[in-house]
Amino acid sequence: MRIFISIASYCDPLLGFTVERAILTAAAPERLHFGVVDQSPAGTPHMVSLGAGARLSQVRIDASEARGPCGARALAMTLYDGEDWYLQLDSHMDFEPGWDERLVAQATALGAPQRPLVISTYPEAFRFENGEPVRVPTQGGVLAQVVKADCSFDPEHPVLTFVACPVAGAAPLPGFHVGGGWLVAPGRVTQAGPFDPRLYFHGEEQALALRLYTHGWDLFHMPGLPVRHLYNDANSGAPPRPMHWDEAHDAARPVGWWTHEQ
Repeated sequence: MRIFISIASYCDPLLGFTVERAILTAAAPERLHFGVVDQSPAGTPHMVSLGAGARLSQVRIDASEARGPCGARALAMTLYDGEDWYLQLDSHMDFEPGWDERLVAQATALGAPQRPLVISTYPEAFRFENGEPVRVPTQGGVLAQVVKADCSFDPEHPVLTFVACPVAGAAPLPGFHVGGGWLVAPGRVTQAGPFDPRLYFHGEEQALALRLYTHGWDLFHMPGLPVRHLYNDANSGAPPRPMHWDEAHDAARPVGWWTHEQ
C-alpha cells in the first residue's frame, strides 16, 4: 500500500531530519512518496534524491514569495499521484519503527480505505538531548482534540481554539476536529477535502474538519500513534524555528501576513 506524505516546510532546518527519519524507520520505505514544498531563502541546500527506493516530488519557493501555511499545504497536496494513503505532516517530526505499517493497520481496523475517514490529532512531543531525538513522557491514553476551556466564538473572529486532551482508554475516539500538522486518510481525501489556498493559517483545521464531516468523512483520534512532533518552545532542545509571520521575514514581502490573514 503506497503512502503519499505531504510536507510543507518554511525555513525549517529539520526538514531533512524529518524525511530521513521517516525513511529510516519505515517498514517499507520503497512505498513512500514525499511531496515537499520547501520555502527557504535562495542558496539553501535542497534535497535532491532519497534513498531506500523512496520517491521525492518537490516544489521550491523562495521564502520571500511564500504566502503562508495553507497555500503551501494546498500546493503540496497537488503533488499526490494516486497513492493508496495520504499522510500530512509538519516538517519537524520523528517516527517509531514500523510507523507506516502501524498507521495503515490502525486505519484499516476502522474500515478504511473503503470507509471515508481521517485519523488526526496534535501529536505527542519529542525533544533533542545531545543532538538525539528523545520521546517526551506522556500520560498515555488517547489525545482528543477539544475546544479550549475559555474559548468562544467572537463575531469579529469566528474561529475556535482547540487543544489536545489525554483521555484514558485504548480504543479509538470519534472526533470533530483535525490537526493540520498530522493526519492520515485514504488517498481520495485529496479530492474530497482539498486544502483551501485562500486561507492563510488560522482556521485551517476547523474549515477542513467541517468540510470533511459534511461530505461523509468520519474523524477519529487514535491511541498509540507512532509519530512525534517537535514543538517550538524552550523545551525542544533545538533553536527556535522561524515563522512566516516573523517581523523580519514579513518585512521582505510586498504583501504582509496580516493582509493574507484578513
